[in-house]
Amino acid sequence: MTKQEHKPTILVTGGAGYVGSHSILLLLEQDYQVIVVDSCTDTPMHSGQYDSNGNIQSEIPESLFRVEQLAGKRMTYFEKLDLVTDKESLSDIFRRYDIKAVIHYAALKSVSESIGMPLEYYTNNMIGTINLLNVMKSYGCKRLIFSSSATVYGLPQYLPVDEKHQVGLNILNPYGRTKYMIEQILQDLCKTTRDSGSSDWNIIALRYFNPVGAHPSGYIGEHTHGVPNNLMPYISQVAIGKRERLYVFGDDFNTVDGTGVRDYIHIMDLASGHTHALDYLLNDNNRQSNLSELNGLKVFNLGTGKGYSVLETIKTFEEINKVKVPYQVTSRRDGDAGEVYADASLAFKKLGWASKYNLVEMCRDTYNWQSNNPDGFKGESSKNVCLQDNNQLIS
Repeated sequence: MTKQEHKPTILVTGGAGYVGSHSILLLLEQDYQVIVVDSCTDTPMHSGQYDSNGNIQSEIPESLFRVEQLAGKRMTYFEKLDLVTDKESLSDIFRRYDIKAVIHYAALKSVSESIGMPLEYYTNNMIGTINLLNVMKSYGCKRLIFSSSATVYGLPQYLPVDEKHQVGLNILNPYGRTKYMIEQILQDLCKTTRDSGSSDWNIIALRYFNPVGAHPSGYIGEHTHGVPNNLMPYISQVAIGKRERLYVFGDDFNTVDGTGVRDYIHIMDLASGHTHALDYLLNDNNRQSNLSELNGLKVFNLGTGKGYSVLETIKTFEEINKVKVPYQVTSRRDGDAGEVYADASLAFKKLGWASKYNLVEMCRDTYNWQSNNPDGFKGESSKNVCLQDNNQLIS
């Protein structure tokens, strides 16, 4: 491949979200041609944007507008599209572009919300994925990276949790069950095509643990809707005065200080894990590898392999950012595990990927994003970002 040639065209579903947007930044920086679809539910939009051909698009997500500014490059195409209801529109995209692989992020993702809205989660996450797979099959695109989750492991039976750990048992919420069920669909799909001798699907499921942080520029990060469901964005909102205090659920676990221990992974490490997986998928020499797999579905954990308690995380956040985070200990939640952290050695062995960011950097980048974007992507960033010079960019 010469310097003038681009890498293959990749479709990213759910690309306007937290993980998707950071991954698209890396894909653009690595010169992939990127097509993005997203339903844009509750997503702040940026109007007056142009596509790579100079045609005006009425609006794109603010997150992706900022991604293009940081990368100094345009996405090939963006379309507001719901995988559940817009199957024909998705098919039209495959008709128009030679898509070599798909990275599938699109999903509802709130654990707590899924408990109160199970039908919405099963409909969105599973039917959307099935529609995507059917369209991919129709156009002969059989390389897929699936955004899975450590929730498929349920309550850990041993630590660290590796890919051989049992899955599907003791999953405590509909969100986690949708991820598990989709993995089963992908496993059956790979097994069926392999046994029949037809063209193989090449699928990777990435089970990631607890994504945190933001791009070091502070220009893109996690846009939360209402009260945060996860620890780090909640800490950051308390730190900037948006919320009065943090509630710590339980201090009587069998851990270093009694509070829950989790494996946090920086969002840029997580994005890098996806580009490493993509490189693996696109390397045909790996198609018949001896990789330990579930009937053709290749599974990797993405985590740091180190757990931090809630109190350790609060203390680190306060020290590195020179802020105070008031908190109140309350009773533990039903079903919460005391300690969960990953064994991610398989990803290093097979994909050449390893996490680079530590807890200090996670806390620093989270606060940098939140303090400069108190309302997420809804308002103007107060961050003075040095953007790459590219005369194709339209402000």
